Amino acid sequence: MKEKVYVFDTTLRDGEQVPGCQLNTVEKIEVARMLEALGVDVIEAGFPVSSPGDFNSVVEISKAVTNPTICALTRAVEKDIEVAADALKLAKQGRIHTGIGTSDFHIKYKFNSTPEEIIERAVRAVKFARNLVGEVEFYAEDAGRTENKYLARVVEATIDAGATIINIPDTTGYTLPHEYGAKIKYLTEHVSNIHKAVLSTHCHNDLGMATANTLSGILNGARQVEVAINGIGERAGNTSLEEVVMILKSHKKQGLYTGIDSKKIMPASRLVSTLMRMPVQPNKAIVGRNAFAHSSGIHQDGFLKKRETYEIINPKDVGLNQSSIILTARSGRAALKHRLEEMNIKLSKPELDEIYPRFLELADKKKEINDEDLLVLVDCDKSIDKSIRLIGLQVLCGKNLQASATVKLCYKGEEFVEVGLGNGPIDASLNAIRSIVKQKIHLEDFVIQAITRGSNDIGKVHMSVEYKGVLFYGFGANTDIVQASVEAFLDAIGKALK
Repeated sequence: MKEKVYVFDTTLRDGEQVPGCQLNTVEKIEVARMLEALGVDVIEAGFPVSSPGDFNSVVEISKAVTNPTICALTRAVEKDIEVAADALKLAKQGRIHTGIGTSDFHIKYKFNSTPEEIIERAVRAVKFARNLVGEVEFYAEDAGRTENKYLARVVEATIDAGATIINIPDTTGYTLPHEYGAKIKYLTEHVSNIHKAVLSTHCHNDLGMATANTLSGILNGARQVEVAINGIGERAGNTSLEEVVMILKSHKKQGLYTGIDSKKIMPASRLVSTLMRMPVQPNKAIVGRNAFAHSSGIHQDGFLKKRETYEIINPKDVGLNQSSIILTARSGRAALKHRLEEMNIKLSKPELDEIYPRFLELADKKKEINDEDLLVLVDCDKSIDKSIRLIGLQVLCGKNLQASATVKLCYKGEEFVEVGLGNGPIDASLNAIRSIVKQKIHLEDFVIQAITRGSNDIGKVHMSVEYKGVLFYGFGANTDIVQASVEAFLDAIGKALK
């Protein structure tokens, strides 16, 4: 029988504590509605006593959404709890999330208190909150570094006081996965009234173990996970909602599931990233730009033969239309052929073999090849006149320096080298070519066009030349605009001198 893992989203509380990522109330409502559509069970909407803005956000979110429980954070302080209860009055289902630090670090240095006094304060807070709202969650801050025997006493006392959800935070992200899992298991085995509450995980990512710790907690009995979209949160962030959801979805044999509509994960990720002005790192699991991108020739070949060779998640399951075949200098012929066929360009094997070296040459310069680049490559390949071909080009130019160009050509089966001078590197290069072919060729029209806005992208050159009263047209493209101009000129005069 499958068991549900409840998703408690703290994007709007812990996630919003990231410096520079604060949202206004209207933006918070937009995120809350997105979280409701996503299917989260609980939305932690804020810390009402911290500011009037946070208080108002909890009120407005309570009015704006229907299905999720709306949760407000407090300290184990009566004033905090009263303010939170007031903010939650309009919530269809409200929850107060109250707690106190339980590790020696917190007891001795933060509170200058004793273990017994901390338990008393925790119990008073839970009882006070339980009289104001229908549901109380207790957090034992820094539980990750709290001795298990003492933690079990705190948990048992707060459940007796009325808490029905117990949060076991790895506040500093210090605990190792096996240690965190063992802590959850210890509580399930040593707290006599544990059956009256749900254990919850809240793991931070300071050492990169938040998701691993959360999963270890689930496998040892936790049935609520506290997570954030894109893993945002204090310092190195919280456990990523998308990672936990897709782990459970991918490992169905564990018999666990969430109520999340995974196809809305990518839109949710983009919304949070946009509103909080916090880009998602490209290699971020599930939602990063490269999560479903393949650039290695070996990977591309295997992926094209069968997707599951290199993908364990179907991109459609997280809201993407398809995976990406990224064309780079490491891409093989299979990937190039696949992309061209997607563009309705079918090449024979000899044609593909001919264009592939030029593709690699361009990829070394541009790092990543887009569809426009491929169209240019194909057009160039079709237009190249094999009777005259550029072998080498070197130009020298600058302020207070007359431009010169050394051009090496293969022309009529022989190699020629010539130096030309001119008003700029392009003019100098064309003059050198005229010296090699020994013909009067007049440049009639010359147009340079950028494909995109990047400084390293391909420039296209369209050129027309007049030879013996007839116009001939040439085309060239390259990341080097001087070389593109030379290739366009050679393309035109190759046709003229046939």
